[in-house]
Amino acid sequence: MSAAPDALPAPARHARLGWLDALRGIGAMAVVAEHLLPWFLPDLRPYWFSLGVYGVLVFFLVSGYIIPASLERHGDVRAFWAGRFFRLYPLYLSVIVAMLALAWWVPVREEVPRDGSAVAAHATMLLDVVSVGGVADTMWTLSYEMVFYLLVTALFLVGWHGRSAALSMGFAAGAVLVGLVVPGAMLVGGWPVYLSTVVFVAGLACVASGWLRTTAGCALGLMAVVLLVVSGRVPWLGVAVLAVMFAGTAIHRWERGRGPLWPVAVTAALVGVSPLWAIANGWWWVQADVWLTTIVLAAATFAGGMALRGRRLPRVLTWLGLISYSLYLVHHPLLKYFVEISGDLRRDDLPYQLLMAVLALAAVVGLSALTYRYVEKPMQDVGRRLSRRRAGGLQSQGDLGVARQNPCHHRVLGQEEGQVPDGVRDHVGQVDPAG
Repeated sequence: MSAAPDALPAPARHARLGWLDALRGIGAMAVVAEHLLPWFLPDLRPYWFSLGVYGVLVFFLVSGYIIPASLERHGDVRAFWAGRFFRLYPLYLSVIVAMLALAWWVPVREEVPRDGSAVAAHATMLLDVVSVGGVADTMWTLSYEMVFYLLVTALFLVGWHGRSAALSMGFAAGAVLVGLVVPGAMLVGGWPVYLSTVVFVAGLACVASGWLRTTAGCALGLMAVVLLVVSGRVPWLGVAVLAVMFAGTAIHRWERGRGPLWPVAVTAALVGVSPLWAIANGWWWVQADVWLTTIVLAAATFAGGMALRGRRLPRVLTWLGLISYSLYLVHHPLLKYFVEISGDLRRDDLPYQLLMAVLALAAVVGLSALTYRYVEKPMQDVGRRLSRRRAGGLQSQGDLGVARQNPCHHRVLGQEEGQVPDGVRDHVGQVDPAG
């Protein structure tokens, strides 16, 4: 019997996904550079494109490419959310605890409310879409990752997950429209935060338990999109981010011969013009030349990664991709602490600035490697074990049911995903024994 995808040897899996790790590494280091250069080497900071926006766009394309495919491959929303929880929350909570513990030294950002709404918003990760500042500056992008997960879950449960091309164009057009008519968050304050937290917790509890799973999943997806438009910090940007992520999904489907590529070009064009007439567009990185250059560079980087998939890539890039989540969350607080010790470096001589930048970067990479080794990886392993146990239980139930009907054909359940007809594979998991 052919081995299932999850049974591939670790080196084979790593080679197959190495280009995605390399892209994550590039994205993470771009964001690190965006925050390091203004404090350490301000004269070297580029202004013809935005390093930070470039990095997060690469991240969003990678998430769009791989996340829906992962859910569809396993066909189990409970296992999907277990994996997401153990992937994201342990390090996220560790960083929050560490920053609060050191708040006597470096105070928490003023943008973080000093009441229960901050606790609620951090608990759901929906920070930016309820206009609450994160304890760490970089946590804002996790809001859009979470919105995407909620929306992908809803689409999967109702069987609309194959419509990524239309969704990418729809959200891109929506970004243009929202930018023209919505100046900023229309609903702010504590009650949207608390209400969204209640819906989030109750909805995911239903999704995990199977009780009213589809209804709960749809409610979560709808809530996420509504929050994006009515209480997001920069509404047009949030909608544009979803367009970019669904473009990544559309690329994945095109690569496998399950959809056209032209909707991705349409999406890119609409996202490119989305801030040009937007009411909320007062930042240097949304000026036409900078914004368009940044989008082109991010798209070219992703395309380059795809062109090199299957080839041996520099190990340093794939390793940086492996620790990219730690790099992303750890670097900004650590840079703040470093500057608190070193003092303002912006007017120092270039050799001293370079020395301090190298030391700071070494500290960031070193600590990120440690947090990956001792926080991320152990918790990811727990999540994988739970997902495999869940998948094994579902497969055992399926094997038993098929064996009762026709004991000669039960082995098909163990075949490679690629050997299952597309129409069947696309709907695996819509009928969940637990739901």
